[in-house]
Amino acid sequence: MEASLTGRITGRAEVNLIDAAEHPATAGLPDLVRAAQGGDSMAMAELLDVLAPYVARLCGPIALDDGADAAQEALITIFTQIGQLREPAALFGWARVIAIREAVRVARKAHRAAPAELQDVPARGDPQLASDIRDVLSRLAPNHRAILVLRDIEGLDEQTVSDMLAVSTGTAKSRLHRARRRFRQEWDR
Repeated sequence: MEASLTGRITGRAEVNLIDAAEHPATAGLPDLVRAAQGGDSMAMAELLDVLAPYVARLCGPIALDDGADAAQEALITIFTQIGQLREPAALFGWARVIAIREAVRVARKAHRAAPAELQDVPARGDPQLASDIRDVLSRLAPNHRAILVLRDIEGLDEQTVSDMLAVSTGTAKSRLHRARRRFRQEWDR
């Protein structure tokens, strides 16, 4: 993870996000997934409690104002396709792929694919740092927001990100480079 960009995105030197693999509810996760795959509605409700915040955290920075809609659509997809998950221990990775793709789809549908002009970005010392960062991110294209979230916040490697976004590794690298450059240019104004 690139510390400088991560620090700018979060406003701190470290990312303050709960790692899904360390979530307290994940101890019996494989059994819970199998029960949900078998149609157990209580297991589905428990999985929803575990997955909803995680999916929302992924969708929010990409789909912005439509983050809740993207999270809802991702959760619907996850629960309608839970039977297709072969390895229950891979639930969070599988859910991440669905959430990111859904967030990008919703953001594009909301006509945010073309980035707005980034001329009025607040200065670094502004007391509204979190809203400043959101403002800068909101003006980036959804595919740039997605790659920044996956690489710089989630800390995934280039190959994983390229697989998740269904692009070549070279495309993922160049997209990340352009997204970081664009974010930095506008942030430093």
